[in-house]
Amino acid sequence: MDGKPYLQSSGHLPALSTLDYVLFSLTLAFSAIIGVFYGLQDRNKKGANNFLRASGKMPIFPVSMSLLASFMSAVSLLGVPTEIYNVNTTFLWMVISFFVAIFCAAHIYIPIFYRLRITSIYEYLELRFSKGLRLWGSIIYCVLMLMNMAIVLYGPALALHAVTGFTLWGSVLSIGLVASFYTSLGGIKAVLWADTFQCTLIMTGLLTILVMASRQVGGIQNAINVADISQRIYYSDFTFDPQVRHSVWVFMIGGGLLWAGIYGTNQAQAQKAFALPTIRKAQVAIWLNFPGLVFILLLCGLIGILMYAFYSSCDPKIFSLITASDQLLPLFVMETLGNIPGVPGLFLSTMFSGTLSSVATGLNSMSAVVLHDFLRPIFLTNLSEENSTRLLRFLVLGLGLLSLLAAYGATRMSGMLHTSLAMYGILSAPMLGVYTLGMIVPWANTWGAYAGLSCSIGLMSWILLGQHAVPSPREHTPYQLNTCTWNNISLANHTMLNAENLRTIANSLSSMQSQLQYGERPGLNSLYSLSYLWYNLTAVLVVFIIGIPTSFLTGSSDPRKLDARLICPIFDVLCPYLPEPVKKTLHFGVRHQDKYEEDEEKEEINRSNRNGRLGSPLHYGYYNTDRHHEVSV
Repeated sequence: MDGKPYLQSSGHLPALSTLDYVLFSLTLAFSAIIGVFYGLQDRNKKGANNFLRASGKMPIFPVSMSLLASFMSAVSLLGVPTEIYNVNTTFLWMVISFFVAIFCAAHIYIPIFYRLRITSIYEYLELRFSKGLRLWGSIIYCVLMLMNMAIVLYGPALALHAVTGFTLWGSVLSIGLVASFYTSLGGIKAVLWADTFQCTLIMTGLLTILVMASRQVGGIQNAINVADISQRIYYSDFTFDPQVRHSVWVFMIGGGLLWAGIYGTNQAQAQKAFALPTIRKAQVAIWLNFPGLVFILLLCGLIGILMYAFYSSCDPKIFSLITASDQLLPLFVMETLGNIPGVPGLFLSTMFSGTLSSVATGLNSMSAVVLHDFLRPIFLTNLSEENSTRLLRFLVLGLGLLSLLAAYGATRMSGMLHTSLAMYGILSAPMLGVYTLGMIVPWANTWGAYAGLSCSIGLMSWILLGQHAVPSPREHTPYQLNTCTWNNISLANHTMLNAENLRTIANSLSSMQSQLQYGERPGLNSLYSLSYLWYNLTAVLVVFIIGIPTSFLTGSSDPRKLDARLICPIFDVLCPYLPEPVKKTLHFGVRHQDKYEEDEEKEEINRSNRNGRLGSPLHYGYYNTDRHHEVSV
């Protein structure tokens, strides 16, 4: 790195230029235009099926890109480089999580949902267990998505505002309103194609930042060498200690279950798979996510290494140049590339593209759940297809305003990536456990599902409250301040430390030089120290440990009477080359042979009948209720 960094030599960060604001505005405008285009194109197509599922006629490419973009939000884009900077590269083992999750989604969960021809995946819970459990699952999903949208709207905007001075509530409002606008006009088609544009922009922006910023640290290899010397390059943590946040086993098991919940039993992702014409194409679209996820993760990881190499001898957070780790990447981009015309604008567009995608996906899926699981079956049983489309548009707009109110409530936030993933562990993982219980345990009944879900959510909530009451020390690899030369530096909203404070900070840092060591924490404190990624395994295990005995105590289901379409022959999936007699034994009495034959014969007729209609086996008689033995409670 030749000469001083921009901030040290000038005393301030570069201001955003008109070009930067133009690039951000163009990102919003192009996303809105996509919504207008599909709103006009489909203005004569009435029916919720077209609005929510594109009548099952979408090509693979936009669906795959949308699946990739939806949960690769600005939270992840800011959080992953920060994780690498603060700790080490162990987080890159998340690639194992992606593989496990995509396999489970493509071959266990999505095929069952798709072949039932349902629109809300919570219909499965009614078909397998009871209507009450379906409503409970729908409520949990709506709460989860509102919380998630609040985080992805407010958190990144706050981090970018603190460093760049970019308007906080102006960005929150513009993102929320634009996402609501194009989703309400164009439905899922607009969401899928806008996500494709935004995902392309995310990858382009990250790659541009990586290439241009690498020049500031003497190249990527030099940055890796610097990080390696300072213990940031580390891949060999194979510990089973549940108190260690990240290890190979944590990602393989806990992370795999986390992402299985996101890709396999999440309404937002499943609904996109329903927009494809065949289950085979849905599986291809899901698998195409794997290289994309790995590519984005590696880009974020390498950017994190560049960040550390740049600040390796003067940590800006300890120096109080920033107030939260989530501001590291914006600071790095502005200091290294902020004087290059258009680059800050590209960075803003990259970050907020992730937010746009997440919010639009959440709005579209929540509108489907609210209409299909609450309004239509309970209050609006005779709603016409034309009115259902109109109602869906109003629902999207109303939910968009609600998400902005939720974002307004998220005024205190730190560690966005940790908060977001922990939230999924608490609410999404118990639901993953219930779906898995229903699909692979044919003896499970309604009461077992209720008991397992209740205990799982209760335990995970207890652990979360305990962690807030008895917080564990955050894991960090040592920082340094030995070459800090910042003096009287000002950012967009704060005047930072001057030279008089440097000696005090350096002295206090000397007592914090050693890396965090995990010690024994007695009693319940050891439970509260559980890694957030182990939440997922814990939640699923609780559902099984409580749900299976409860089912047998209250009268287990008879596998021979179950509709085989509700059950996944898990050993057929995991061990496809077993002899047929062995496979049949491992079906445990469930009659899987020819279970889709009748559906395939009627598929062409049903597809034409469902064109413009909400494809629900519960409401339109596609589902043979004689094959479903549970009594709703």
